[in-house]
Amino acid sequence: MSDAVLTEPAALDAPRPRRGAAIAGLGIAVPEAVVTNEPIAARLGVTEDWIVARTGVRERHVAAPGEGVAELGAAAAARALDAARIDASQIDLLLVATMSHDELIPAAGPLIAERIGARGAGALDLNAACSGFVSALALAAGQIESGRAGTVLVVGSDVITRLTDPDDRSTAALFGDGAGAVVVTESAGEGRVGPAILGADGSARDFIRCSRSEALVRMKGHETFKRAVDQLASATLDAVAASGRRLDEIDVFAYHQANARILAAVADRLDLDRSRVIDCIGAYANTSAATIPLALAEAQEAGLLRDGDSVLLAAFGGGLTWAAAVVEWGAGEPTDEGGADG
Repeated sequence: MSDAVLTEPAALDAPRPRRGAAIAGLGIAVPEAVVTNEPIAARLGVTEDWIVARTGVRERHVAAPGEGVAELGAAAAARALDAARIDASQIDLLLVATMSHDELIPAAGPLIAERIGARGAGALDLNAACSGFVSALALAAGQIESGRAGTVLVVGSDVITRLTDPDDRSTAALFGDGAGAVVVTESAGEGRVGPAILGADGSARDFIRCSRSEALVRMKGHETFKRAVDQLASATLDAVAASGRRLDEIDVFAYHQANARILAAVADRLDLDRSRVIDCIGAYANTSAATIPLALAEAQEAGLLRDGDSVLLAAFGGGLTWAAAVVEWGAGEPTDEGGADG
Protein backbone atom coordinates (compact mmCIF):
# COMPACT_ATOMS: atom_id res chain seq x y z
CA MET A 1 0.00 0.00 0.00
CA SER A 2 1.43 3.37 -0.98
CA ASP A 3 2.21 6.23 1.36
CA ALA A 4 -0.48 8.32 -0.36
CA VAL A 5 -3.17 5.77 0.54
CA LEU A 6 -1.92 5.56 4.14
CA THR A 7 -2.18 9.32 4.66
CA GLU A 8 -5.60 9.76 3.00
CA PRO A 9 -7.78 8.97 6.06
CA ALA A 10 -5.88 11.49 8.17
CA ALA A 11 -6.51 14.16 5.53
CA LEU A 12 -10.23 13.37 5.50
CA ASP A 13 -10.39 13.65 9.30
CA ALA A 14 -8.60 17.01 9.41
CA PRO A 15 -10.77 19.65 11.14
CA ARG A 16 -12.36 22.19 8.86
CA PRO A 17 -11.87 25.88 9.58
CA ARG A 18 -14.55 27.19 11.91
CA ARG A 19 -17.17 29.35 10.20
CA GLY A 20 -18.26 32.64 11.65
CA ALA A 21 -20.63 35.36 10.49
CA ALA A 22 -20.01 39.08 10.07
CA ILE A 23 -21.82 42.15 8.76
CA ALA A 24 -20.14 43.25 5.54
CA GLY A 25 -22.42 46.10 4.46
CA LEU A 26 -25.32 48.27 5.64
CA GLY A 27 -27.96 50.17 3.67
CA ILE A 28 -31.16 52.07 4.47
CA ALA A 29 -34.06 53.60 2.59
CA VAL A 30 -36.86 55.90 3.73
CA PRO A 31 -39.74 57.51 1.82
CA GLU A 32 -39.18 61.02 0.53
CA ALA A 33 -42.30 62.47 2.16
CA VAL A 34 -41.86 63.74 5.73
CA VAL A 35 -44.79 64.45 8.05
CA THR A 36 -44.17 66.62 11.10
CA ASN A 37 -46.15 66.49 14.33
CA GLU A 38 -48.20 69.56 13.39
CA PRO A 39 -51.07 67.91 11.44
CA ILE A 40 -51.18 64.95 13.82
CA ALA A 41 -51.35 67.20 16.87
CA ALA A 42 -54.11 69.26 15.30
CA ARG A 43 -56.19 66.16 14.54
CA LEU A 44 -55.74 64.76 18.06
CA GLY A 45 -56.38 68.09 19.78
CA VAL A 46 -52.97 68.17 21.47
CA THR A 47 -49.78 70.20 21.05
CA GLU A 48 -46.67 69.19 19.17
CA ASP A 49 -44.73 69.40 22.45
CA TRP A 50 -47.20 66.93 23.99
CA ILE A 51 -46.26 64.39 21.34
CA VAL A 52 -42.51 64.98 21.76
CA ALA A 53 -42.72 64.69 25.56
CA ARG A 54 -44.49 61.32 25.40
CA THR A 55 -42.73 59.72 22.45
CA GLY A 56 -39.64 61.69 21.42
CA VAL A 57 -40.98 61.77 17.85
CA ARG A 58 -40.78 65.05 15.93
CA GLU A 59 -41.36 63.80 12.39
CA ARG A 60 -41.62 60.63 10.37
CA HIS A 61 -41.18 59.46 6.78
CA VAL A 62 -44.42 58.29 5.18
CA ALA A 63 -44.68 56.03 2.15
CA ALA A 64 -46.35 57.40 -0.96
CA PRO A 65 -49.25 55.56 -2.64
CA GLY A 66 -47.82 52.54 -4.40
CA GLU A 67 -44.64 52.60 -2.30
CA GLY A 68 -44.49 49.58 -0.05
CA VAL A 69 -42.43 47.07 1.89
CA ALA A 70 -40.89 45.53 -1.24
CA GLU A 71 -39.90 48.86 -2.81
CA LEU A 72 -38.27 50.24 0.34
CA GLY A 73 -36.67 46.91 1.19
CA ALA A 74 -35.18 46.56 -2.29
CA ALA A 75 -33.68 50.05 -2.13
CA ALA A 76 -32.08 49.36 1.25
CA ALA A 77 -30.85 45.96 0.07
CA ALA A 78 -29.21 47.41 -3.03
CA ARG A 79 -27.35 49.97 -0.91
CA ALA A 80 -26.19 47.30 1.52
CA LEU A 81 -24.82 45.24 -1.38
CA ASP A 82 -23.01 48.29 -2.73
CA ALA A 83 -21.48 48.95 0.70
CA ALA A 84 -20.34 45.32 0.92
CA ARG A 85 -19.10 45.33 -2.68
CA ILE A 86 -21.03 42.13 -3.28
CA ASP A 87 -23.11 41.30 -6.35
CA ALA A 88 -26.69 40.16 -5.86
CA SER A 89 -25.87 36.93 -7.70
CA GLN A 90 -23.72 35.91 -4.71
CA ILE A 91 -26.63 35.89 -2.28
CA ASP A 92 -27.63 32.42 -1.09
CA LEU A 93 -30.54 33.47 1.11
CA LEU A 94 -32.65 36.61 1.59
CA LEU A 95 -34.56 37.08 4.86
CA VAL A 96 -37.13 39.88 5.14
CA ALA A 97 -38.38 40.94 8.56
CA THR A 98 -41.74 42.71 8.31
CA MET A 99 -45.17 42.87 9.93
CA SER A 100 -46.80 45.09 7.30
CA HIS A 101 -46.78 42.92 4.19
CA ASP A 102 -48.04 44.60 1.03
CA GLU A 103 -50.04 41.44 0.27
CA LEU A 104 -50.66 38.11 1.98
CA ILE A 105 -49.12 36.45 -1.08
CA PRO A 106 -46.58 36.95 -2.55
CA ALA A 107 -44.24 37.56 0.37
CA ALA A 108 -41.85 40.49 0.20
CA GLY A 109 -38.77 38.25 0.00
CA PRO A 110 -39.22 36.97 -3.55
CA LEU A 111 -40.22 40.44 -4.76
CA ILE A 112 -37.13 42.06 -3.27
CA ALA A 113 -34.92 39.28 -4.65
CA GLU A 114 -36.34 39.90 -8.13
CA ARG A 115 -35.91 43.66 -7.88
CA ILE A 116 -32.24 43.47 -6.91
CA GLY A 117 -31.36 40.61 -9.25
CA ALA A 118 -30.85 37.91 -6.61
CA ARG A 119 -32.60 35.29 -8.71
CA GLY A 120 -30.49 32.41 -7.41
CA ALA A 121 -31.30 33.07 -3.76
CA GLY A 122 -33.87 31.51 -1.49
CA ALA A 123 -36.16 34.23 -0.17
CA LEU A 124 -38.69 34.32 2.65
CA ASP A 125 -40.34 36.62 5.18
CA LEU A 126 -40.46 36.35 8.95
CA ASN A 127 -42.71 38.20 11.37
CA ALA A 128 -41.43 38.88 14.87
CA ALA A 129 -42.87 42.41 14.80
CA CYS A 130 -40.33 44.99 15.99
CA SER A 131 -37.88 42.23 16.98
CA GLY A 132 -37.79 40.95 13.42
CA PHE A 133 -34.49 42.41 12.25
CA VAL A 134 -32.39 41.03 15.11
CA SER A 135 -34.22 37.70 14.88
CA ALA A 136 -33.48 37.50 11.14
CA LEU A 137 -29.84 38.40 11.77
CA ALA A 138 -29.60 35.52 14.25
CA LEU A 139 -31.04 33.12 11.67
CA ALA A 140 -28.66 34.44 9.00
CA ALA A 141 -25.66 33.90 11.28
CA GLY A 142 -26.80 30.36 12.02
CA GLN A 143 -27.13 29.54 8.33
CA ILE A 144 -23.59 30.74 7.70
CA GLU A 145 -22.07 29.08 10.77
CA SER A 146 -23.64 25.75 9.81
CA GLY A 147 -22.30 26.00 6.26
CA ARG A 148 -25.75 26.05 4.70
CA ALA A 149 -25.20 29.53 3.24
CA GLY A 150 -22.20 31.70 2.46
CA THR A 151 -23.89 35.08 1.97
CA VAL A 152 -27.22 36.11 3.49
CA LEU A 153 -29.04 39.39 2.96
CA VAL A 154 -31.15 40.51 5.93
CA VAL A 155 -33.80 43.18 5.32
CA GLY A 156 -36.07 44.92 7.82
CA SER A 157 -38.84 46.81 6.03
CA ASP A 158 -42.14 48.14 7.35
CA VAL A 159 -44.84 50.56 6.24
CA ILE A 160 -46.55 50.93 9.59
CA THR A 161 -48.37 54.20 8.87
CA ARG A 162 -50.90 52.20 6.85
CA LEU A 163 -51.70 50.21 9.98
CA THR A 164 -52.06 53.29 12.19
CA ASP A 165 -55.35 54.76 13.41
CA PRO A 166 -55.01 58.56 12.97
CA ASP A 167 -57.51 59.12 15.81
CA ASP A 168 -55.81 56.88 18.38
CA ARG A 169 -53.79 59.06 20.76
CA SER A 170 -51.65 56.11 21.88
CA THR A 171 -50.34 55.29 18.39
CA ALA A 172 -51.22 58.05 15.88
CA ALA A 173 -47.92 59.91 16.27
CA LEU A 174 -45.75 56.93 17.06
CA PHE A 175 -45.04 55.24 13.73
CA GLY A 176 -43.15 55.89 10.50
CA ASP A 177 -42.08 53.96 7.40
CA GLY A 178 -38.63 52.79 6.37
CA ALA A 179 -36.25 49.94 5.61
CA GLY A 180 -32.73 48.82 6.39
CA ALA A 181 -30.57 45.92 5.31
CA VAL A 182 -27.27 44.22 6.07
CA VAL A 183 -25.18 41.75 4.10
CA VAL A 184 -23.99 38.89 6.32
CA THR A 185 -20.96 36.94 5.12
CA GLU A 186 -18.46 34.38 6.37
CA SER A 187 -15.71 35.46 8.74
CA ALA A 188 -12.73 33.51 9.98
CA GLY A 189 -12.58 32.17 13.53
CA GLU A 190 -15.42 32.85 15.93
CA GLY A 191 -17.08 35.39 13.67
CA ARG A 192 -18.43 38.82 14.55
CA VAL A 193 -22.11 38.13 15.19
CA GLY A 194 -22.38 36.90 18.75
CA PRO A 195 -24.87 34.43 20.25
CA ALA A 196 -28.45 35.69 20.01
CA ILE A 197 -30.89 35.92 22.89
CA LEU A 198 -34.39 35.23 21.53
CA GLY A 199 -37.57 35.14 23.59
CA ALA A 200 -41.34 35.23 23.37
CA ASP A 201 -44.39 35.44 25.63
CA GLY A 202 -47.70 34.75 23.93
CA SER A 203 -49.59 35.23 27.20
CA ALA A 204 -49.09 38.99 26.74
CA ARG A 205 -50.36 39.01 23.15
CA ASP A 206 -52.93 41.71 23.94
CA PHE A 207 -50.24 44.29 24.76
CA ILE A 208 -49.67 44.96 21.04
CA ARG A 209 -52.14 43.66 18.46
CA CYS A 210 -53.13 44.16 14.85
CA SER A 211 -56.09 42.01 13.88
CA ARG A 212 -56.71 40.90 10.31
CA SER A 213 -60.25 42.32 10.37
CA GLU A 214 -59.34 45.81 11.63
CA ALA A 215 -55.75 46.01 10.27
CA LEU A 216 -54.81 48.70 12.80
CA VAL A 217 -52.16 48.52 15.51
CA ARG A 218 -53.61 48.64 19.03
CA MET A 219 -51.35 49.01 22.04
CA LYS A 220 -51.68 48.97 25.81
CA GLY A 221 -49.15 51.72 26.35
CA HIS A 222 -48.52 51.52 30.11
CA GLU A 223 -48.15 47.74 30.20
CA THR A 224 -46.03 47.71 27.05
CA PHE A 225 -43.70 50.40 28.41
CA LYS A 226 -42.97 48.53 31.64
CA ARG A 227 -42.47 45.19 29.92
CA ALA A 228 -40.27 46.69 27.18
CA VAL A 229 -37.91 48.30 29.70
CA ASP A 230 -37.67 45.11 31.76
CA GLN A 231 -37.12 42.86 28.76
CA LEU A 232 -34.65 45.10 26.94
CA ALA A 233 -32.55 45.51 30.08
CA SER A 234 -32.43 41.79 30.85
CA ALA A 235 -31.84 40.81 27.21
CA THR A 236 -28.97 43.31 27.07
CA LEU A 237 -27.26 41.72 30.07
CA ASP A 238 -27.84 38.20 28.71
CA ALA A 239 -26.48 39.04 25.24
CA VAL A 240 -23.41 40.82 26.63
CA ALA A 241 -22.67 37.85 28.91
CA ALA A 242 -23.16 35.38 26.05
CA SER A 243 -20.63 37.34 23.98
CA GLY A 244 -18.02 37.01 26.72
CA ARG A 245 -17.88 40.77 27.29
CA ARG A 246 -18.69 43.15 30.11
CA LEU A 247 -21.28 45.90 29.82
CA ASP A 248 -18.58 48.58 29.94
CA GLU A 249 -16.89 46.97 26.93
CA ILE A 250 -19.83 47.74 24.61
CA ASP A 251 -19.08 50.74 22.42
CA VAL A 252 -22.56 51.40 21.00
CA PHE A 253 -26.07 50.42 22.09
CA ALA A 254 -28.50 50.24 19.15
CA TYR A 255 -31.92 49.58 20.62
CA HIS A 256 -35.26 49.34 18.88
CA GLN A 257 -36.46 52.92 18.47
CA ALA A 258 -39.93 52.50 19.99
CA ASN A 259 -40.12 55.48 22.31
CA ALA A 260 -37.51 57.92 23.60
CA ARG A 261 -38.71 57.37 27.18
CA ILE A 262 -38.08 53.63 26.85
CA LEU A 263 -34.53 54.30 25.61
CA ALA A 264 -33.91 56.63 28.55
CA ALA A 265 -35.37 54.19 31.06
CA VAL A 266 -33.23 51.30 29.81
CA ALA A 267 -30.11 53.49 29.87
CA ASP A 268 -30.89 54.54 33.44
CA ARG A 269 -31.66 50.96 34.52
CA LEU A 270 -28.29 49.74 33.23
CA ASP A 271 -26.38 52.94 34.09
CA LEU A 272 -25.29 53.37 30.47
CA ASP A 273 -23.40 56.33 29.05
CA ARG A 274 -26.21 58.07 27.12
CA SER A 275 -23.75 59.22 24.46
CA ARG A 276 -23.33 55.55 23.48
CA VAL A 277 -27.09 54.88 23.23
CA ILE A 278 -28.40 55.72 19.76
CA ASP A 279 -31.58 57.81 19.81
CA CYS A 280 -32.89 58.67 16.35
CA ILE A 281 -36.60 58.22 16.97
CA GLY A 282 -37.11 61.98 16.64
CA ALA A 283 -36.39 61.89 12.90
CA TYR A 284 -37.88 58.51 11.97
CA ALA A 285 -40.45 57.50 14.64
CA ASN A 286 -41.01 53.78 15.24
CA THR A 287 -40.41 51.95 11.95
CA SER A 288 -40.76 48.47 13.49
CA ALA A 289 -38.27 46.03 11.90
CA ALA A 290 -36.36 48.90 10.26
CA THR A 291 -35.45 50.78 13.45
CA ILE A 292 -32.21 48.99 14.29
CA PRO A 293 -30.58 49.31 10.83
CA LEU A 294 -31.69 52.95 10.79
CA ALA A 295 -30.06 53.42 14.20
CA LEU A 296 -26.88 51.75 12.95
CA ALA A 297 -26.83 54.07 9.93
CA GLU A 298 -27.19 57.08 12.25
CA ALA A 299 -24.30 55.82 14.38
CA GLN A 300 -22.18 55.23 11.29
CA GLU A 301 -22.96 58.70 9.92
CA ALA A 302 -21.99 60.24 13.27
CA GLY A 303 -18.64 58.42 13.26
CA LEU A 304 -19.54 56.26 16.26
CA LEU A 305 -18.94 52.93 14.50
CA ARG A 306 -15.40 51.83 13.78
CA ASP A 307 -14.17 48.47 12.58
CA GLY A 308 -13.97 46.14 15.56
CA ASP A 309 -16.34 48.12 17.79
CA SER A 310 -18.71 46.08 19.96
CA VAL A 311 -22.36 46.94 19.23
CA LEU A 312 -25.34 45.74 21.24
CA LEU A 313 -28.50 45.21 19.18
CA ALA A 314 -31.74 44.66 21.09
CA ALA A 315 -35.41 44.91 20.23
CA PHE A 316 -38.82 44.27 21.76
CA GLY A 317 -42.08 43.86 19.89
CA GLY A 318 -45.55 42.45 19.64
CA GLY A 319 -46.11 38.81 20.28
CA LEU A 320 -44.54 39.49 22.70
CA THR A 321 -41.07 38.95 21.25
CA TRP A 322 -37.57 40.13 22.05
CA ALA A 323 -34.13 39.61 20.58
CA ALA A 324 -30.61 40.76 21.39
CA ALA A 325 -27.05 40.11 20.23
CA VAL A 326 -23.62 41.70 20.36
CA VAL A 327 -21.98 42.35 17.00
CA GLU A 328 -18.36 43.18 16.39
CA TRP A 329 -18.68 45.81 13.69
CA GLY A 330 -17.15 45.14 10.29
CA ALA A 331 -16.56 42.09 8.16
CA GLY A 332 -13.18 41.06 9.56
CA GLU A 333 -11.08 38.57 7.64
CA PRO A 334 -13.02 36.25 5.30
CA THR A 335 -12.58 32.49 5.35
CA ASP A 336 -10.72 30.77 2.54
CA GLU A 337 -13.77 28.74 1.51
CA GLY A 338 -16.54 31.15 0.52
CA GLY A 339 -20.04 30.18 -0.54
CA ALA A 340 -22.40 27.55 0.79
CA ASP A 341 -21.50 23.89 1.00
CA GLY A 342 -22.48 21.91 -2.02
